[in-house]
Order: sequence, then C-alpha cells, then structure tokens
Amino acid sequence: MRAVTCCDDNRLSRRSVLRAGALAGLAGSLLDTRLAYAADPAYDGDVLVLLSLRGGFDGLSAVVPAGDPAYYAARPTIAVPKSQLIGGGTFFGLHPALAPLLPYWTSGRLAAVHAVGQPAPNRSHFSAMEELERAAPGTSLRTGWLSRMLGSFGANDPFDAIAMGTARPARVLAGPAPSLSLTSIDGLALTGDDAAKPVAATMAALYRDAPPALARTAGQLTGALDRGRALRAAGYTPAGGAVYPDTELGRALRDVARLIKADSRLMTATVDSGDWDMHENLGIAAPGRRMHDQLAKLAAAIAAFATDLGTDGLRRVTLITISEFGRRVTQNGSGGLDHGYGNAMFVLGGGVRGGQVYGSWPGLAAGQLRDGDLAVTTDYRAVIGEILRARCGVGDLATVFPGVAASALGLVTAR
Repeated sequence: MRAVTCCDDNRLSRRSVLRAGALAGLAGSLLDTRLAYAADPAYDGDVLVLLSLRGGFDGLSAVVPAGDPAYYAARPTIAVPKSQLIGGGTFFGLHPALAPLLPYWTSGRLAAVHAVGQPAPNRSHFSAMEELERAAPGTSLRTGWLSRMLGSFGANDPFDAIAMGTARPARVLAGPAPSLSLTSIDGLALTGDDAAKPVAATMAALYRDAPPALARTAGQLTGALDRGRALRAAGYTPAGGAVYPDTELGRALRDVARLIKADSRLMTATVDSGDWDMHENLGIAAPGRRMHDQLAKLAAAIAAFATDLGTDGLRRVTLITISEFGRRVTQNGSGGLDHGYGNAMFVLGGGVRGGQVYGSWPGLAAGQLRDGDLAVTTDYRAVIGEILRARCGVGDLATVFPGVAASALGLVTAR
C-alpha cells in the first residue's frame, strides 16, 4: 500500500492529513466526492483476475503455430521444435516451459486465444499499454475499463478491486470506483502510523463529524486498514499442497488467492508480470534461456494459484492474460524479436471450455502479415467482453467497451 508521509508535528490537522499524500494508495482517491454509487451487494459473478504481461509478450513462442511452415522459416534459431511441444494439438502446441499448466489444459480449464490484439498497431510500450487499459479508442473516455466495469455494478468498497503487488494504482482501474493498490496484504499499513504518530486514529477522529461524503471516504481508508490487520492476524497457508514460487508474481497471486478465500468481497484483481521485452537472446526452448525461464516462472505461479484455489474455488474465478502487443514474426539479428502486433491470450477458470486454441488464424506467409506482424483477427476487448457477459454478469457491455460486441467464440460457459 502506498505510504502516507506524515509531518513532524504530532498535532495533526485535517488540512495537514490531506496534504500528506495519496492516502495510502487507495486508487481513485477515496476523498473524491464522486463516490456516490449504490453498491450491489448481491454480486455473484466470477472474480476477474487480470494478469498483465508487460513488455510485449511473444504469443508465438508460448502458443506455437507448428502447422504453419512460415513460423519455422521466420525463426531459424529460436522456433520451438515440434518434438518439444506439449498440449497435443494438431496445429498449435504449447511451449514446454508451460508444463505446470498442462493439467489445467488437458482437464479443460485453460484455453488460449490467438491472433488477438488492439484495433490498430501501436509499438510504443507506454502508449500501447495506455490504450490497452483505457480500451476506448475514438472516444473521450479517460477511465480504465475495469473501473467502468466496477461502476456498472455500483462497486463502492476499496476491497472490491485490488491492484496487487504494486504501490502504484493500475491505469486500468483509473476512475471513480474505489480500489486498493498494495504491495502485499501483510504490508497493508500507513507508513509512519505508530504510537508516536497515530495517523490512522487521528484521521478517524478528524473525520468523525465531517460531512457524510468526507466521513464516508475517510472511513473507507481506516476500514481497509482494519481489514488488513484482521487478514494479517489470521495468517495464511496455501491449500492443496500449492507451492508458490518466490517471485513478485508468485507472491502477488498468493495474496489474491488469500483474499478470494477470505470472502473479502473481491470482484477483480490486477497483477503484473514484467520482463517480456526480449529484443535479444530470446533463446531456444531449454532451461537457462530467457523465454523458457520466464515462461516457466509464469506457469509455476499460475499453477500454484489454481492449485491453491482448488476445483471449487476455481469455479468462481476467471484469470486472463493480456499484453500491450506481440512480437515480430521474424527474429532479428540479435536472436530476439522486436515489437509486433497480434498476440495470444490465456484464459483460466472453472467456467472455461479449455484444452484448445480459439480465434481465426490469419497465417504467417508474407502476404498474410500486417506490416511484418501477426495480423489481429479478434479484438481483445471482444474476448474479455464475452467473459464479462457470461461469467461476471455485465449486462450492458457498451458501458465498459464502447462500440464493441462480445465475441461468440464459446470460450466460457454462462454462470
């Protein structure tokens, strides 16, 4: 949780508390009087876990189009050999480093969608991620699409939405719906809040008789801290023999599972996984090589998350991966891949019709590419829209993704 830095004088005023900072990283500003939703306490949709693969994920390495000969021609030293692919497909196969996820693939709880992406190419990390999370090209909207989804349900509790593993508010959650950004559950605290400088208690006292809008939002902050203390006191042991890797992603997904199983009323969580920008030395499909090891870490963390939730827990969770863009089809002179366009998404959950790759394959021959990149045949928003409608109960998709219809891939079953 992002810290509030307090002043040196213990005699705090309401003005000095307000001036102290962003109030512990509660994204959307809990002191924003726009928070006037009528929350829907009956939300019974899936917990949507958004896993952002930042840096430009190479979907062609993860979900390999082995049936397209142009793939091997374009990547003479870094293509994944057919003999090493897993997953049993006749055209597509999975990278061998994804082996921890194979049980979920074969049991039908993990699927992939290929040739997905944004409506137009954008090879700038910053700009592409901004557009990916705003998800409203051609409009004046500046909110994130997850904030708009939360608003459609009247979400008004910070624990409805969590940006886990980071002290920075996620752009996808930008907007009036409250959310929490925190590095860990056990780290949910205000920096400087101690016996000598009781910031949280002082804030509670300052706002006790304030106007309702201010008292309510300040109460959300202190309430979040109270719930954090309760979660810390309860402790946590993963179930089912799940062993999370000691990585930022592993720790973040462990805390997301912890919140889900604590019945914290979580509706959505965002988690980041970085270091996918592999312009050089991507490597062959073997341990010790960059892409192999990065995929192995990703698979280990997701598999531990799924194991921890168990079959029953996974029935009410859908995890999706997104990235700002894919990589070029043809490897470069440094044994890596430059910024591209079309990509692959993974979808994991109890309602997923898995074990297969969805989407319309455009082909990798020269005349089938988009400026040298894998063409996009499915808008990523349409894929997410199908999940929002079938699994989360979003009725009016236009409020989340203006001008986009949900895909009809049959990727998930309806709740």
